[in-house]
Order: sequence, then C-alpha cells, then structure tokens
Amino acid sequence: MNDQPSDIGSRLSADAEVSRRDALKSFSLVGIAAALDVNLPHLERALSGMALMAESREPKVESQQFVPKFFTRHEWRTVRMLVDYIIPRDERSGSATDAKVPEFMDWILADKEATENSKVSMKGGLAWLDREAQDRFSKTFVTATDADRRAILDDIAWPSKAPAGMSQGVAFFSRFRDMTASGFFSSAIGWKDVQYIGNVFHHWDGCPPAALDKLGVSYDLMKIKAGL
Repeated sequence: MNDQPSDIGSRLSADAEVSRRDALKSFSLVGIAAALDVNLPHLERALSGMALMAESREPKVESQQFVPKFFTRHEWRTVRMLVDYIIPRDERSGSATDAKVPEFMDWILADKEATENSKVSMKGGLAWLDREAQDRFSKTFVTATDADRRAILDDIAWPSKAPAGMSQGVAFFSRFRDMTASGFFSSAIGWKDVQYIGNVFHHWDGCPPAALDKLGVSYDLMKIKAGL
C-alpha cells in the first residue's frame, strides 16, 4: 500500500513557523526514551542496531512483504497511513514509509524489553482512532476519506487547542508522532535529510556575519564582555 497524504505533516507541527522536519528532528536520547516509555539501555541498543539496519531500510524492491510481529494486519494499515500524514514524501526526501518507519515501530514494540505500557498505549491509541472515525463517519480510520482523517488529526495534533474529550487521542498522537520522528531520523533517508555526514573532520569558520548581525552581536563585543 502506498498512501500519499501530501502536506499534513507541515500543518501538524507545533509551530507553523518551524518546518515539519526541523520541528520533528529536535530530540534528545532521554526525550525519545520518555516519549516511548522505554529504558535507556533498551533505546541505546535499538539506536545502535539501527546503524546496522539503515542500509536495509533504504527504499528497494522487496522480495517478500514484511510481516509485522506486533501489529495486527488492520493496525499495520493504519500505522502505515498515519506515519505518512506526519512525514509525507516531498521534494526534499522520501516519506516515513519510504524510510521503513512502520518496520522500526514494529521492531521496537515486539522487542522483549518493550514495556507493557508502550504496547497497550499503541494498540489503545489505534483503536481510539477507529472508534473516533466510526462515531463521526461510520467508517474506520483507513476507510474514511482523506478530509475526514484530517479532521480527526486536526483535533488532536495541537494539545493546547484540542476540543474537550480528546485527551486520549492527544496523548496517543503526541507519542506516535515522537516515535515516527525517531524512526525517520535514525534511517538512512533521515540522515540524508538532515545532511548528516558522519564522524568526519569539518572546518568551521565561525558564525556567519549575517547571523551575527541579526543577533546584534560580534566577536569583538564578546571578547570585550569576556575581558579578553
């Protein structure tokens, strides 16, 4: 399946002035661990493993269809659709499904050290989406129209603006968005997206003059303040 919701990722960022990917890539190791409710050793092993998995997660023609270990068939369809609403394919890079984010999620949640809270939260959140779509449109989330799906997501994407009674959906979507971002930016596609060049020497000429002017500072001023 290759669902291609086009632009909701940018509209779902917390700040409209910040680009979709720039907002999503602002994660620390501890922050991701808290968002996913996993312990740090588990997450560190996962991130180390991803370095080895990155090449296999590059877009390619697969010899056989991926069979998830954690998600049911229906949940898998929902996850694949939802991650591409968060990070769609655009002129800059591939989408979350191109980066194998659903496979990353299934791998994390199927791991023996994944917490029960993480598993229940994920399955409960996906069920919430279907129940909300059923109540509103008499359809599941994946069978609803694009406009109907966006209406639900618009209600849970911004916690401070969410309508009353949406707290469960808001909590689920916040965690799901964090997990999508951590999967995307740990993939080869994500590394290229942020122009990560690895552990190589990089010559830095200091802050560009235009940036210094915008901040109203200069190296001479900083030396004076530092007593140099």
